[in-house]
Amino acid sequence: MSKNVDMLNGPTLKKIIVFALPIIAMSILQQLFNSADVAVVGHYCGNRALAAVGSNAPVINTLINIFVGLSLGANVVISTLIGQNKKHEIPKAIHTAMTVAAISGIFLLALGMLITKKILLLVNTPSDVIDYATIYLRLYFLGMPFIMIYNFSSAILRSKGDTQRPMYILIASGIINVLLNLLFVIVFNMGVRGVGIATLISNAISGLLTLYLLLKEKDDFKLNLMKLHIDFKHLKRIVQIGLPAGLQGLVFSISNMCILRGLNSFGSDAVAGSSAALNFEMYSYFIICGFNQSCTSFISQNYGAKQFDRCKRIMKECLLCAFIGALVLSQTWVWARDLLCKIYTKNEIALDYAKRRVFTVEMLGALVATYEVLSSALRGIGWSTVPTAIVLFGTCVIRITWINTAFKMVHTYENLLIVYPVSWTISAILMAVAWIIISKKYLNVKQPSPVQTKSISNKPSEA
Repeated sequence: MSKNVDMLNGPTLKKIIVFALPIIAMSILQQLFNSADVAVVGHYCGNRALAAVGSNAPVINTLINIFVGLSLGANVVISTLIGQNKKHEIPKAIHTAMTVAAISGIFLLALGMLITKKILLLVNTPSDVIDYATIYLRLYFLGMPFIMIYNFSSAILRSKGDTQRPMYILIASGIINVLLNLLFVIVFNMGVRGVGIATLISNAISGLLTLYLLLKEKDDFKLNLMKLHIDFKHLKRIVQIGLPAGLQGLVFSISNMCILRGLNSFGSDAVAGSSAALNFEMYSYFIICGFNQSCTSFISQNYGAKQFDRCKRIMKECLLCAFIGALVLSQTWVWARDLLCKIYTKNEIALDYAKRRVFTVEMLGALVATYEVLSSALRGIGWSTVPTAIVLFGTCVIRITWINTAFKMVHTYENLLIVYPVSWTISAILMAVAWIIISKKYLNVKQPSPVQTKSISNKPSEA
């Protein structure tokens, strides 16, 4: 069986699922490995170490989201070139993308070393946690070049329908991560430092192995390190699509950092419990993530080939799959929260905070599918600024406003967490309206047959 999925021909639903499953499995496996980190730290290093490792995601995401967005831009650009059958342009786009990956990784490494402590102080990290958090974050940022290489390499492979090999690489590096955690924390008693070193090593393995895949590719997708360069035409397109996507992730993370600041006001037990509950939310999100990445890749290729009816069908199928999958998983977490939260902590106070977060946030967790998939569909047809603006308002503005008004008036844990479903609902409504307006204009055009075409004549003015 070919490792690449043909996105341009035949029924789409089965292919979307085949494409999405490795992405979902890859993300879930990665989270399982991260959950193993949290569980090991929680059981063997105590509550403060658990809070330090488990609460760092908003800080990390704030610093890297711009560049992860650029990798999405590379995916859209290369997928569109495939749909347009512009094979001679693909190597230029790939070498540009990997050059951006290298520059991004080095920049983030330096930035992380310089401002880690300042950011942790900015979000009001509890004093009994901040030293552990600083150690972990600095070790994490040492691996940034490898993380960027993995993200961009995987995006390039996904653009041609290959989601399986990045998954196998992640499985291997994740297993190594768990084994090293057990070795460094339990055997060598290295605590948070051991978890950070294990994460650094596993990120290096995943980045180097995906780079090796590109070096061994054939024809248009083969990477030659001696030919790394910036093609400004392709860089412009990558930035046009990827920068708004990265800004969307950035403002999302900034709003989460504001929530983290509010969370920190309840003390380290609340941070530890919330960190444990966050693991379950991530599993639900990864179902959505698999289908919104499928949506971007499939729609990019079909839009490039002017198959507009297929674009609309792909969006509907991705949205349905993402919503049902997230709904089933999120309600499972709510139903089994008393049992599942005990995996991460034995502390009764932290456990109570964890169970309360699962119930408050996950009851409506499937709403995320609506605005995430529609956002990915818009990016697939070249519209990236509009979904970014919607998420900026729906998550960042709404959440910050809530924290500075409703949360200040009623300073309770539940009143802080309720901002998640409120912001999801507003974002979903706005994104649906945007999709209806834009798709009516750009996807209701008579389309040619056969599928392969040389250029896009109906390109959105934004892109």
